Amino acid sequence: MAEKKESFFWTSYSDLMTSLFFVMLLLFIMSIVLAHNAVVELTKTIETIDSLLITSEEKLRKIEELQESVKKIDTTYFEYDSIFKRHTLKSISVSFKAGSSDINDISGKDRWRLFKAGEAITSFLKDVKKTIPNAEYLIIIEGQSSSDHYPYNNELSYARALALKRFWDKNGIKFDDLPCELLVSGSGRDSKFRIKPEGHIEYKNGKAYRWVPNAKNQRFVIHIIPKPGDFNFK
Repeated sequence: MAEKKESFFWTSYSDLMTSLFFVMLLLFIMSIVLAHNAVVELTKTIETIDSLLITSEEKLRKIEELQESVKKIDTTYFEYDSIFKRHTLKSISVSFKAGSSDINDISGKDRWRLFKAGEAITSFLKDVKKTIPNAEYLIIIEGQSSSDHYPYNNELSYARALALKRFWDKNGIKFDDLPCELLVSGSGRDSKFRIKPEGHIEYKNGKAYRWVPNAKNQRFVIHIIPKPGDFNFK
């Protein structure tokens, strides 16, 4: 009787060990599968990060190339402003009469230089279109006004900018098929890109008589700004 009990014990024990073995084997296989999946996901994540880093570096290089390209524009008419980080019109007097947006307020000599400046911009953009695919620029004509009490300075400053756009249109300076966005804007007295001082106080008989605004701000300015867009990478 004792031998039968002992035999039954070892049979049960053997079955238990076999079951535990299969349980451990199953857990081991599951661990391997989970570990493999984790490695696969980690590999994908690393590859994605590497791809993003490469793309970011390439984008940065393209942006730097875009910014550098603006330096090639004709320096006869444009110069780089390190404070505002943009190329702007130079050496052309574009001051309007008070309350006026008539392009003929500007001398014939300076109107000719404005025409040549427009040609310089279009020539630059045509060259860029060949060398930097998908490059884009913002060409901003910003009208301004002096710091006086004229109630329609914003409208007046916009009209001054629009006067240049119409002058270019009339003389065949077109931007439609070029890699740029042309914006006509009026900032009134609010632009940071202004001629200082804004004006001065005029004295009469030793007393403050009136405020005389700086007429040089009755003008427009031209900004050329790189506009990083979508680039195709191989």
